[in-house]
Amino acid sequence: MQYISHSVSDTEAFGRQLAQQLHPNTVVACRGGLGMGKTALTRGIAQGLGYTGRVTSPTFTIVNEYLGETPLFHFDMYRLDDSDALFDIGWEDYLARGGVCAVEWSERVSDALPDDTIYVDIARGEEDENTRTITVTGGRFA
Repeated sequence: MQYISHSVSDTEAFGRQLAQQLHPNTVVACRGGLGMGKTALTRGIAQGLGYTGRVTSPTFTIVNEYLGETPLFHFDMYRLDDSDALFDIGWEDYLARGGVCAVEWSERVSDALPDDTIYVDIARGEEDENTRTITVTGGRFA
């Protein structure tokens, strides 16, 4: 599936739509460079799962928990050296808690991701600096 976003609000809206297709214990691996919209997408997913509060990147805390109708566990792997560090913070426990795990910088821990992970790649579009091409693969989107 591919989506073209023209703004942060478009990316959030796509996240809300994507959330409607997610189920408990799903991992969404977000990939893209700095400023591509990974947190905006995750903010939309949180809203789509029923969370109404503020959503920020967990760069320094590694994981933020957002408790909506379905919990969202928002990971940022930018500061982790490898997947061993992920297991040290209880990755397997989060996978079993019945929520959705959204993982920014997932490529740093790719060997720890389940086989049915949904991958969301965000890249700068060709139209202008605000346009993003969002490509969803894996999971049931394969």
